[in-house]
Amino acid sequence: MPKLTVLPHPDVCPEGKVIDDAPAGVSICRVLLDHDVEIEHACELSCACTTCHVIVRQGYQSLDEATDMEEDLLDKAWGLTSTSRLSCQAMLADQDITVEIPRYSINHAKESH
Repeated sequence: MPKLTVLPHPDVCPEGKVIDDAPAGVSICRVLLDHDVEIEHACELSCACTTCHVIVRQGYQSLDEATDMEEDLLDKAWGLTSTSRLSCQAMLADQDITVEIPRYSINHAKESH
């Protein structure tokens, strides 16, 4: 089983978290939710929003390839990088992975205006 490391996020996971028993073949978002990391997921993991956007800091190449639909949605994500993924769509493989949850999501940006 791969290890999933979540870097500290001031609201979602202030201390960061290491999940040693993350099962391969399961989405990053599902693993985070199952381990009490309350990442946003407004569309209930259906690839219809960008609130579960993560930046993969280590292990990006081990993930399955993003679909065209995911890529189109990611274009709308706040803080997009070349290693951004929707955590509801990125399935874990057998390699350890480190993710950062961006400070803001599209929901935060809209709420502050």
